Amino acid sequence: MPACAGMTETGQRVHCKESGMGLTEEVVNFVYRTRYKEVPPEVIRAAQGFVLDGLGVMLAGSTEKGSRIIQSYIRRLGGREEAGVIGAGFMVPAARAALANGVAGHAMDYDDTQLSTSKEAVYGLLTHPTVPVLAAVLAVGEACKVSGQDMLLAYILGVEVECRIADAMNPRHYQSGFHSTATMGGLGAVVAVGKLLNMKPEVLARALGISASMSSGLRENFGTMTKPLHAGRAAENGVTAAQLAAQGFTSATNILEAKRGFYSAMGGGYDEGKIAGRLGRPYFMQEPGISIKPYPSGSLSHPAQDLILDMVKQNDLHAEDIDSIEVGTNSNVPNALIYPMPKTSLEGKFSIPFCMAIGVLERKAGIAQFTDRKVRDPRVVEMMRRVTLVVDPELEALGYDQVRSRIRVRLKDGRTIEGRADVARGHPQKPMSWAEIGEKFRDCARLVLSRKDTEAAVELVANIERARSVFPLIRVLSGRSGEAAKKAATKKPGSRKWSGTRKR
Repeated sequence: MPACAGMTETGQRVHCKESGMGLTEEVVNFVYRTRYKEVPPEVIRAAQGFVLDGLGVMLAGSTEKGSRIIQSYIRRLGGREEAGVIGAGFMVPAARAALANGVAGHAMDYDDTQLSTSKEAVYGLLTHPTVPVLAAVLAVGEACKVSGQDMLLAYILGVEVECRIADAMNPRHYQSGFHSTATMGGLGAVVAVGKLLNMKPEVLARALGISASMSSGLRENFGTMTKPLHAGRAAENGVTAAQLAAQGFTSATNILEAKRGFYSAMGGGYDEGKIAGRLGRPYFMQEPGISIKPYPSGSLSHPAQDLILDMVKQNDLHAEDIDSIEVGTNSNVPNALIYPMPKTSLEGKFSIPFCMAIGVLERKAGIAQFTDRKVRDPRVVEMMRRVTLVVDPELEALGYDQVRSRIRVRLKDGRTIEGRADVARGHPQKPMSWAEIGEKFRDCARLVLSRKDTEAAVELVANIERARSVFPLIRVLSGRSGEAAKKAATKKPGSRKWSGTRKR
């Protein structure tokens, strides 16, 4: 087997600035060597919140039409019953469960978002970090009957690697059309699965090389069912790549830094200083952080959504009072929020006019507002025509690390009301408490779970560190109960054998 030595095909060793080793080697060594007790308690606590949020959006998203299509598709394929499909009540091979749960987690565009370490980075370049990693970890965790600590550690390390890889990527990657959750989510997923399977560094390096070649996803598909498919495929690719590597499948072992490798091919380069020597120093969850979404829509709309809701309520504004609404932001926002007059709820998630219109008309922006019926409501359509999105020179000059937004509401009586927001609720500068995350989870879970099961899930995540197995949590989330659940719970460990057997 090839050594994980960070070598190019010409034999030239590629070094990272601080570690003195190839970047791929540094990543896999970090994952292999990190133990649960070494992770700071504040990272553990933050991760529990992100996991609860991720599970909530998977539950809610499992009811979406695109998710139902995926569930029907994988159910017809059949196969070994290794892992449960959240919100659906049946089991499939682990990779397909990761696909279904990853699609569900991104179906409402309600999942968390990674921040940036610099003003030069494009905010939208970065990933929705939790769903691809968590979907993969849940699937393999159930198949392997792992403990709560093992699951949480794998999730934390997967998110750390995914975020650092994304943060270092040349912004051209996103600007030219790649969806970074799709392309880099699989890299986080595969190292997380590798940690669960206790893969040695050289095996994990091969798994990373396989996953990198499976990376794809184009932003032109924003506003369609294919966008959440990106997250699902990233999770599935992570599981599949790990399965293959565990059985001896080969790949390049320097895939990140190689001349014809991931960074070069996908973005034309990367900023080594944003990843080399930075893994876990501090954890990305600590600095710059991850933002939990307050609204089920594209995150680049959220500061403006916060702001319009505040303006409407504080000034008691109504649609009949408003002549026009101008939303100013930086030039990368119109590049992602691409629907001036959406026709579906999926398009509405990427439409500033819809987000503004629904905020004015309903003074809310929750799951109930992002529906096809609301998008096509004549009152909403008429209000959207009064909204324009422009590039604000002052905000453009401040950089792209945050989605700063300015709103000018011109009233029919001649007055203008103006406001600015740099971050939205859920951002590390305006964080959600555990109680607030719990309320979001309950709002999502009510579409699928009973109140009893919802509260059980919250309690299980709150105590995940002490759980000997993640199976009770997954059983609740996947809707398996009664005789089916008893049957699954009493199976012997070898009765659902994992094709890449976990070693301890």
